[in-house]
Amino acid sequence: MEVHREQKDQAGRGTVKPHAGFNANNDAEVLFKAMKGLGTDEDAILQLLTARSNEQRHQIKAAYKTLHGKDLVNDLKSELGGKFETLVVCLMTPPILYDVSCLRDAIKGAGTDEKVLIEILASRPANEINQIKSAYKQAHDKDLEEAVTGDTGGHFQRMLVILLQASRQQGIQEGLIQSDAQALFAAGEQKYGTDESQFITILGNRSAAHLRRAFEEYRKLSGYEIEESIQRETSGSLQELLLAVVKCARSVSSYFAESLYNSMKQGAGTDDQTLIRIMVTRSEVDLMDVRADFRRMFATSLHKTIQGDTSGDYRKALLLLCGGDDA
Repeated sequence: MEVHREQKDQAGRGTVKPHAGFNANNDAEVLFKAMKGLGTDEDAILQLLTARSNEQRHQIKAAYKTLHGKDLVNDLKSELGGKFETLVVCLMTPPILYDVSCLRDAIKGAGTDEKVLIEILASRPANEINQIKSAYKQAHDKDLEEAVTGDTGGHFQRMLVILLQASRQQGIQEGLIQSDAQALFAAGEQKYGTDESQFITILGNRSAAHLRRAFEEYRKLSGYEIEESIQRETSGSLQELLLAVVKCARSVSSYFAESLYNSMKQGAGTDDQTLIRIMVTRSEVDLMDVRADFRRMFATSLHKTIQGDTSGDYRKALLLLCGGDDA
């Protein structure tokens, strides 16, 4: 599948790499000492955890239990607090399980956190969506699709269901580029009222490479970027979701750069949940590319923006995950 190929090309575009001289027992001891006795050595904890891959952190957790008969994550939680604690717990969670817990939190309780549903379902490749679905079922004894449909409605719900099928077509279908652009034009700009189902079907089912070509044709045809038309023709959660899908088809790393920027926009207060979620989930995938896109799009570096917007151990850990300043 085309998305996987794009994803694979990015291997090694993360800021966090497996630690070369890794020894799980030694690391477990460093963490144990950092939490023993009076006061906690937060610095030792954050230096170590941000310099290990998720897989290695998992091995440290196992070694810690073997050596000390205690759960590392529980110990960290009892020693740390606030946003720093939230960040550390995320670092300790396997990526698929972390996505599952974010989705679960987004759905359960009063109201739905649409932003989280949109971000995860629009940006993850098909193989990960399938892993998320089976892990969700295992953890909550309920189909993710069922949980999502029970909590959403209308065209927004239909688009989420299509994304959950994780069956985007592969490659570019030359014969359909023109007709897709035409169909999108006819469904939106050319029509009184909007035929959302055309947008949903095309944006939900074509490969990223195919969509990029169709967007090009759409612009020639209509004189508008597809994003402009979506903004004019739709509203609310559906608009957010369609825009996320379009942005991810164009560039997943740019999509995350923009989301990070918005999470720290001046005057709006920091959206720490989003900041933590993206920094952790992209740290081993494409955070180098996200950083480059951030610099290009916003004329400042991700590093500087985090520095000006956060404080304390939380800031230190985020900056280590960021891994450098593109001044």
